[in-house]
Amino acid sequence: MKKKLIKRDILDEILDYIDDDQILVLHGARQVGKTNLLYLIQDFLQKRGNKTFFFDLEDISIVDVLDAGVETVLDHLKKTVGSMDQFKENGKRLYVFIDEIQYLKNPSPLLKLLVDHHKYLKLVVSGSSSFDIKRKFTNSLVGRTFEFEVFNLSFREFLRFKESPYNVENFSIGSNAGPAFADMLRLYREYALFGGYPKVVLEDIIKKKQEILRQIINTYVRKDIRDLAGIRDIRKFNNLLKLLASQSGQMLSVNGLADVLEINRKTAEEYLFILENTYIIKLVYPFSHSAKVEVVKAPKIFFYDTGLLQMLWKRGLEENMVGNIFETSVFAELVKKHGREDIHYWRTRSQTEVDFVLDLRTGVLPVEVKTNFRNFKSNAVSSFCKKYKAKDYKVVGLEGDKRDEHCIYPWEL
Repeated sequence: MKKKLIKRDILDEILDYIDDDQILVLHGARQVGKTNLLYLIQDFLQKRGNKTFFFDLEDISIVDVLDAGVETVLDHLKKTVGSMDQFKENGKRLYVFIDEIQYLKNPSPLLKLLVDHHKYLKLVVSGSSSFDIKRKFTNSLVGRTFEFEVFNLSFREFLRFKESPYNVENFSIGSNAGPAFADMLRLYREYALFGGYPKVVLEDIIKKKQEILRQIINTYVRKDIRDLAGIRDIRKFNNLLKLLASQSGQMLSVNGLADVLEINRKTAEEYLFILENTYIIKLVYPFSHSAKVEVVKAPKIFFYDTGLLQMLWKRGLEENMVGNIFETSVFAELVKKHGREDIHYWRTRSQTEVDFVLDLRTGVLPVEVKTNFRNFKSNAVSSFCKKYKAKDYKVVGLEGDKRDEHCIYPWEL
């Protein structure tokens, strides 16, 4: 029985480039749905009448085929698809998918030769970490790739995976006392508490959600950290993960981190670099018109997935909103809507602070996050708006009454 494919929002963006010559590269954390996306693209192409072929590099024997070079790859394709002449002579294309390309020893020469000398092949590849792809993708591929970052599910996608009758585009709450509003709140609380990994979302039993997340963590440490990053002191790396999970949403002191873990600053920075480039955490830097100020002030740390965060911090999934879980879920939503690099925070020497500052082409937008709207005080955001001439601000909350047009629910971001 064929697995049901559920559309991801990034699919349309990827398909805009499906007939260009460049290699399409999808990268993101493990289990966020990259393979499912490849299947969605393949399904689109097959319905359009195109021929496709799928290399799954979780199979070691397939890794050997691709590591052997171009001719071996072409021979393998011929055995399954038939002569390549059917594509060369008719101006058609064979769409070739390569899943988990980071397992190849040296993918750049292979990809370069295929894209330069076998233009009837259109390559779509995925990898589970940008740092390993960047390390193995040499300058020879410059201008030959289009890259796409795949994150776990947004709340909009979460509703789709849950087969909810609601969607964020046209959900009108009317009164916040109705059953539809109560359902939407319940669904967002589930999303905020348990995260957006597709398998976790599709599983209804909390105990099984926990087991899925535990397996994701174990696989991440075993494959990405030990095998790909070459880190041998796994114990200290695990301690780092747990310590960071307890600090999501807080300012980070690298020296303090190094002291607690009994490692040097350089090692701590290396660990943080790996965690950022394997899509586990993001360091959010302060907003300022002065580059010097941005460099000097400490970053805040955020996890991309709240379910993963809870498993590392609490060793289980809490059913009540604790700590900075809600703020972390809002951060994850902002990333999916605006990208990783346009999100900052603001803090003055007098401790006046705004949770997030979006540095957008249309201007800066300060965003405050409060579980209950009544806890919002306007002093900090007013100071920011005055200093940077921001025309608007948002307060994201779940409980209490909206006081004005600045107050929004997280699905209205």
